[in-house]
Amino acid sequence: MSTNPLEGFQREPFTAEGKTRDLYRLGSGPAVIVIHEIPGITPLVAEFGRRVAECGLTAVLPDLFGTPGKSPSGPYIASSFARACIDREFTILATKKTSPVTKWLRTLAAVEHARCGGVGVGAVGMCLTGGFALAMMVDPVMVAPVLSQPSLPIGITKKQKRSVGISESDLQLVKQRVAGGACLMGLRFTGDRAVPVERFERLRSELGDGFIGIEIDSSEGNPWGYRKGAHSVLTEDYSDVDGSPTQRALSQVLEFFSGRLHSPEK
Repeated sequence: MSTNPLEGFQREPFTAEGKTRDLYRLGSGPAVIVIHEIPGITPLVAEFGRRVAECGLTAVLPDLFGTPGKSPSGPYIASSFARACIDREFTILATKKTSPVTKWLRTLAAVEHARCGGVGVGAVGMCLTGGFALAMMVDPVMVAPVLSQPSLPIGITKKQKRSVGISESDLQLVKQRVAGGACLMGLRFTGDRAVPVERFERLRSELGDGFIGIEIDSSEGNPWGYRKGAHSVLTEDYSDVDGSPTQRALSQVLEFFSGRLHSPEK
């Protein structure tokens, strides 16, 4: 058995906004952009991509930072986070600014839609990139955005905790799309300080029924044994035990992608 977490994925470069990055692709059908968390495309991020591909979709994993396929560790997480903090493409603390890297991702989504077909494109952001799928909603091609533990901006002040990580002008465009029938999903553990409850409250107040928020109990003594500091809903803190909240959340995410991306005749 291969020990390469990315075995079977096709690696290819993609250039946009003057920046070239590698993509890892798997599957066929409408595209889902899987935007990895800190520290990079870990084995469990790749495994999530495989689950997406198994749904009759094309999983597209852009390599934003880190070493593809490498397992997380304390030093590796710290070095990737430090790199993101000094990278001007990632807005770490600003409350009303969209991270510049989302322009690159929006171009990628448009190209993938033309390449893969379907009604549109899906995306999931995780942790540091969690809110990027929200920013990508300003383009009509993004029809299935998922925010998994959206951690930016870092919630130190009350204002930062309520921020959804995009500019006011982009938020207004997202609200217009929701008014036209678009919707998005959000995932978090209840005890996750990196994803303040105020952030989900803001999304609900701004987007109403257009925001499908899934919050998984990680309080002390919770029935499924999730640790109090649980963070990564779809990867590192995911439990595949039958009936577990994270297993149900994963099923909802995959159903969301499939239901919104496949053409009606499918």
